[in-house]
Amino acid sequence: MKELSNKKYNHSNTIVYTNQFHIIFCPKYRKKVLINEIKDELEMIINNLSKELDFEIKSMNIMPDHVHLFLSFHPKKHIHLIIKAIKGRSSRILREKYPSLKSRIPSLWSRSYFSCSVGHVNEDTVQKYIENQKK
Repeated sequence: MKELSNKKYNHSNTIVYTNQFHIIFCPKYRKKVLINEIKDELEMIINNLSKELDFEIKSMNIMPDHVHLFLSFHPKKHIHLIIKAIKGRSSRILREKYPSLKSRIPSLWSRSYFSCSVGHVNEDTVQKYIENQKK
């Protein structure tokens, strides 16, 4: 069990785990609306939700027409509920604060998302990929 003490694993009372996901989701019709203060506000909303729902953001990159997240969380948590919370809360807040979002698209987010589990071997690759999206 010595190899399980590696820093790449999380420990709780009854479980040792690595539970990481690469998530991508897009605004409706892939509109390029995630810019300037909307982008900054979205980042703040996601950071606040990470504290509230107890998940770790290992990497985040908000592009004008999509969002990349690299998340880690306890296996008892459900990924679809985390994504639902992020998309739901951000849609409500951003559409209230920026009425132009209501007039440009019928809803902020498309209904779908991409999710892929990431083992610790691929962690650096995913982080570099997300961080290099701007280049």
